[in-house]
Amino acid sequence: MTRQDLTEKLLDIKREKGWSWKYICETIGGMSPLLITGAILGQMKLTKPQCAKAAELFGLSKSEQALLNEVPLRGTPMPPTDPLIYRFYELIMINGPALKALIEEEFGDGIMSAIDFDMEIARKPDPKGDRVSLNMSGKFLAYKYYGATGNALALGLKEE
Repeated sequence: MTRQDLTEKLLDIKREKGWSWKYICETIGGMSPLLITGAILGQMKLTKPQCAKAAELFGLSKSEQALLNEVPLRGTPMPPTDPLIYRFYELIMINGPALKALIEEEFGDGIMSAIDFDMEIARKPDPKGDRVSLNMSGKFLAYKYYGATGNALALGLKEE
C-alpha cells in the first residue's frame, strides 16, 4: 500500500462514518488539528502513540499503522488548481513583500519556520459574511553568515 492509497482509505472511512475532522483530531490527540489533519491527508507524520490511536480509530493493519509514522513526500503540484489553495498563494504573492518587510523590521534578517510552525483557524461572524481567521505562529530563524567576521553585529547582537 502506498501513502496515497492509505490517505484514500482513511478519507473513505471518514465519509462512511460521518466523522468530522474535529472528532478525528480529538480522538487521536497530541498535536494541533492542523498537523493531525495534515497527517491523515498524507502531508505529515504521526508519532507512534498517535499511530496506535489512529489505527484503533480507523481499524488499520500493523503495516498501515506504521505507514502513518513514515516521513511523507510533501507538497502538491504547482501551480495549485484548487481555488481555496490557490488563494493562499495569491495572498502571499500580493502581500508577501509587505509581510517580509514588516517581519524583517521587527526581527531582522531571517525567515519564519514552516517546520516549527502552528496555525489556528477560527470562524469570525460578520454581517457581510463570516470570515476565516488564521493565526500563524512560526519560529523566527535568523540568517547566519558563516565565514564572515562580525556575525553578532550583522544580526544586531552584542559581541561576546
